[in-house]
Formats: sequence, C-alpha cells, structure tokens
Amino acid sequence: MAQFTNHPRIEMVRLSDLKPDPKNPRKHNKKQIEQLVSNMRRLGFRGALLVDEQNRIIAGLARWLAAKELGMEMVPVIRERFLSEEDRVAYIIGDNRLAELSEWDEDLLKNSLTDLFDAGFDIEITGFTTADLDFSLEVSKGEDEPVELPAGDERAVSRIGDLWFVGPHRIYCGDARDSVSYDALMGEERAALIVADVPYNVRIAGNVSGLGKKTHREFCAASGELTQAEFTAFLRAIFRNCVCFSADGSIHFMFMDWRHMREMLDASDGVYTELKQLLIWNKQVGAMGTFYRSQHELVFVFKSGRARHINTFGLGGKGRYRTNVIDHPGANVFRKGRQADLDAHPTVKPTGLLADLILDCSNRGDLVLDPCLGSGSTLLAAHKTHRIGVGIELDPLYCDVALRRLSEASGLPIVHADGRSFDEVAAERLDQTEG
Repeated sequence: MAQFTNHPRIEMVRLSDLKPDPKNPRKHNKKQIEQLVSNMRRLGFRGALLVDEQNRIIAGLARWLAAKELGMEMVPVIRERFLSEEDRVAYIIGDNRLAELSEWDEDLLKNSLTDLFDAGFDIEITGFTTADLDFSLEVSKGEDEPVELPAGDERAVSRIGDLWFVGPHRIYCGDARDSVSYDALMGEERAALIVADVPYNVRIAGNVSGLGKKTHREFCAASGELTQAEFTAFLRAIFRNCVCFSADGSIHFMFMDWRHMREMLDASDGVYTELKQLLIWNKQVGAMGTFYRSQHELVFVFKSGRARHINTFGLGGKGRYRTNVIDHPGANVFRKGRQADLDAHPTVKPTGLLADLILDCSNRGDLVLDPCLGSGSTLLAAHKTHRIGVGIELDPLYCDVALRRLSEASGLPIVHADGRSFDEVAAERLDQTEG
C-alpha cells in the first residue's frame, strides 16, 4: 500500500517539457477539448497533472491538451513512481475506466443543471448541453393538460396592432403576411425555430366542425376562399417573412394537409434553402370522411440559410429516438381535455406534439416563433420546454384565447405593451362596445 502524506509535493513544470504517454489508450476528440478549454477559461486550471520521472503524462492528458490551446506555459504536476511498467500502464487504464463505471443521480443532476442554467451559467462547460437537460422533460407523454377556455362567440378584447406580454412570451395581433407584424413583435431579435400551423385553405364548415354542440366561424383568411394560385401567394408571403425574421440555419416546421402539398412546395421554392424532411403525424384515429378517412397530417421541414441547423436527437444515441413518422393522438381522439381544445380552435394541435418538435431543433432560452398562432398551443409548448414563445394571430378572438391559455398554464399575468393588464383593457374596450 502506497504511503500518503498530507502535503504531496507539487511542482510547476513547463508545458512543453511534458509529453503524452504512448501507452495511454484514451483518445480525446476536438469537441471535448473545446469544452474543456471553455471550462478552464471560466473556472481555471484545477488540480495537478500526474506525471512520471520521464515527464510522461499518467493522468490529465485532456487538461494538458486544453492548456496548450490556452497558451499556458507552466502547469502544476505531481510525480508518481511505480514498482513496475505493468503497474504504470494499469494505473493509466484504471484511472480512465473506473470513472466510467459510476452512475449519475439523475434527479440531482437535472436540478443542479437547471439551477445553473436559470442563473445564466453556460452549462456546456460542464460537458452537458441544454439538449441533455431537455431529455429529462416528458411533455409529450400522457394526456395534454385540460384548460378551461372561453366560448368562441365571445367579443374580443384584442385588436389589430396590439402587442401583449405573458412573462417572457409575446403575442401580436396582426397579419403574418405583413412584415410590420414581425417588426412589432420581435424588433431586432430573430427566431431560432419556427413552428407554424398555417391555414389550410379549407372551409371550416362541413370539414372540421358543425356536427357537435360547438361550431366555429371561418378563419379570417385562407379558409377555402382562395384559388390555388392565390393560396400559393398567401403561403409565400408568410414564408418570406419567416425567413427574414429567423436565424441563419433555422428549421421551420410547417403543418399542412395532403390537399395542398403542391402549393406548399411551390410557395417554398426559392424561399427556403432546402426541404430537409417531410414528417407524417399519425393521429391514430381517422377523421370524418367517406373516401379513406384521413388519419394523418403532413409537417414540411424547411431549412432557412446555410449555417448548421440544430439537431438535438442525432441518431438517437442519447435516448431520443426520432423518425419521420410521429405517433401522437389528435384532437379527435377521445381523451381528457379533448372538447376544451376543440372548443377553443377547430384545428388545434396537441401541445405535446409541438413540444417534441421544439425539443428537436432548438435550445433552452431560444426564441420560437409561430406566425399563425391560433389558440396558442405553440407558445404553451415553448413555455413547457423553457423557450421563449412569440406569435402572430390575425383574429383578435383567437389572440384572446391564446393569451388566456398561456396565462393559465404559466401562472403569469397578461400585460399590454402600454403597461395595462388584460382585465383593465377588457373593461375599457368592452364598456365602449356596450355603450
């Protein structure tokens, strides 16, 4: 048994005098060294390297490589002597391997990383990423949370041109085809991700409502009244704004049904850099219809720009296995909260489905934009996944619905850009209407 002392002899040695041990089988990739460099810039060079009498590095090779990148000249070392060459090699291997056999306390790790992130700390210097933190979220499992929503025939509080805040999230009542809406909503900020349920140019009556107690009026635009050419131009105007107000390399998820695949592709041609993928949302239950009941919707996955896009799931190596077929119950599946969702918006998308897309292609704290907000499901999903949600909605009534849903789900108040609360604005405007 080796003898220990309270104060091992630490000496400062020139970095250039040290050398890797040729028998060390451990390899260090570029990304790891970059993370370690960031770590050492923030936290300093902690702990001495272990070297032998020939200045071969026994433990601490990665920190030596990082120190070289930082331009350090001197580093602390502790010299170790071994009884045999076999002992020295065994120590090198064991020092690397034995640490791999430990396990994380997942709850404690998640809480610690969350605390660091909330404090504004760059958690990537720990070797973890915000994507690792997101893997602990289970927003897509189980039922969507039921929310009591206002009836669709209520008078709207919101008006065109209103900008509302719910905590860090923002909603603008305006037209997604008009760049003025994006300027008012985002200013100089740019979205890291776009998730949009654009209008399908299909009449609501006879297609998605009218058979139950609750019926819905037609959407303000693209609700079956546009020709193929007009709808293509409608989509193109939205797509162009999305590109202008999003980051280089951002992913844009655009929902659409099978009837308008041609318009989607024509509208995106020359606007987006590429069509990265076409997702199939399997809603598990067929909708009303006679010639093959529709059980799916399409999600066009466009990329804007040439920069590297965010992909948090990779090949599924970290436990997040994703394919281009997404199985998630639609609003027509009987479940808790189903009718409340349908009452709020006739084509409501499940929050869990949207949260999964957000987790796939953005990081915590990122700005997520929905230019066709509807009842606000994208912003609910952004809130649940610790992103900042911003949205545009043309219909003032649906602005109200989205605001109330988000406020109730988050516990945060609704505040107008002029500082008044939602209730204060409502009292003034509804009184004026009654008068």
